Amino acid sequence: MTSKVSLRRSLGLPQMVLYGLGTTIGAGIYALVGELAGISGYMAPAAFLFASLMAALTALSFAELSSRFPQAAGASLYIKQGLGSSRLALLAGLLVALAGIVSSAALINAFTDYLGQYFILNRFTAILIIALCIGCLAAWGIVESVFIAALITLIEIAGLILIIVYSYPVLNEIPARLPELLPSSDFHSWHLIFAGALLGFYAFIGFEDMVDVAEEVKDARRNLPLAIIITLSITTILYMLIMTAAVLAIPPAQLALEKAPLVALYHHFSQDQSIIIGVIGMFAIINGALIQTIMASRVLYGLSSRGHIHSSLSQVHHVTRTPLIATLLVGSLIFTFAIFGKLATLAETTSMIMLVIFSLINLSLLRIKMRESHTTEGIFSIPFWLPVVGFFVSSGFVLSQVINVLW
Repeated sequence: MTSKVSLRRSLGLPQMVLYGLGTTIGAGIYALVGELAGISGYMAPAAFLFASLMAALTALSFAELSSRFPQAAGASLYIKQGLGSSRLALLAGLLVALAGIVSSAALINAFTDYLGQYFILNRFTAILIIALCIGCLAAWGIVESVFIAALITLIEIAGLILIIVYSYPVLNEIPARLPELLPSSDFHSWHLIFAGALLGFYAFIGFEDMVDVAEEVKDARRNLPLAIIITLSITTILYMLIMTAAVLAIPPAQLALEKAPLVALYHHFSQDQSIIIGVIGMFAIINGALIQTIMASRVLYGLSSRGHIHSSLSQVHHVTRTPLIATLLVGSLIFTFAIFGKLATLAETTSMIMLVIFSLINLSLLRIKMRESHTTEGIFSIPFWLPVVGFFVSSGFVLSQVINVLW
């Protein structure tokens, strides 16, 4: 009888950091600067900061849980271990996969917008070709696809650093212009921050994807928590610098009209034609879509391998060592959502789904900690109060958004 082919542990800490940066940076700063400026105006940097704090609370919970349970389809497994409900675990896993699919669709839309700056193209044909290319890369092999993602990530970070360097004159004005960026005591300023935080939160989504390739990470109990923390720290610094420079250099109302906002920002400072930044931006966005595709297929693989969904989705090809059927299903759904969805709507939908998941993740870790009298040796551990705060922040934000929709 032939033994079942398993995933290969081949990713180290540097690769995992680049994997995380690839999905967060690609999913955020290149795609959403203009959208966020349109919602929050000069409060956009504060909205980004608030979103990063929201993300950090749950990122630390994911870090501990990934150290405890280094397996694929992490969120589903964590909820099963913490809350003891197979149905809730299945629902959570499917929601995480859906979030990855919707997020990838949003990024394909953003990529199409950037591409439209240089070529006249048919939207349907462009999305179809892009979705096929991403699906093929995700199916090729984890080492190969993550290597490509890591290489693109280095390029996109270089692009952001280039913009930050050119933005130095306006960043140097921050002390004098700080009142423009700080909220006043009135409700309107805080409303702008909270409204933008939901969209800004999407830009930090990515750390939770890292746990879904846990079965392909070397020394996952150590490397996954470290990679999550390093990824979120670097992302926050880059985002804050770029967003601050953007709203100080270009009026937010004008920035909101730009389909390729970082191209406009680079042109504002350098007066070049900005082709380099545009190309880097396109790579950054498509890189995020690739990583989201890998993540969603691994979630379905993990759910299938634990018997929650059809067994065919856990079949691993003996040559590529990737779950080909799961990848094909994910790619087909991404194409469908990309055709019928819009960037901002898809991004906000992803944020809402993940905030629900994050609420359950924090609650699960809280339950696990309450059952233990001491921390398990060799496990990355966070203070008891962090998942408590993470749960109330995530669930409170979901509740506030539901109330806004209903009222």
